[in-house]
Amino acid sequence: MYKSILIPVALDHEELVKDKIVSARKVLASGGKITLLTVLEQIPGFTAEFVTVKSENHLTDKIMGKLKALAGDDGDIDCNVTTGKPGVRITEFAQDISAELIIVGAHHPSAKDYFLGSTAARVSRRATCSVLVHRG
Repeated sequence: MYKSILIPVALDHEELVKDKIVSARKVLASGGKITLLTVLEQIPGFTAEFVTVKSENHLTDKIMGKLKALAGDDGDIDCNVTTGKPGVRITEFAQDISAELIIVGAHHPSAKDYFLGSTAARVSRRATCSVLVHRG
């Protein structure tokens, strides 16, 4: 059983979160915590000069609201939003909170994912804890 489980939430796949939470609850230790995390990629410097409003400031509150709605009233679920490269930041965040398991979503494999790589593959390679790949 795991005391700390991290579930990264991709904005375009939030419908899969409920299934990931169900999976997490099956292996969550009594008194354990589940953390939902969304990673926003930062705007590249060459583009940022043309943007007058920092998108991450506006998005953070909106995304935090979505994560809290997904978590519901469950007191054992924390919600966080951070910025960076998802494949890197997820594993860093997992270490920051001493996560023992990351439940990351992945599509069924295809040539597109193979050549471009996926966040799930990057997390699996970089994580210092166990990783469960949840197929959507």
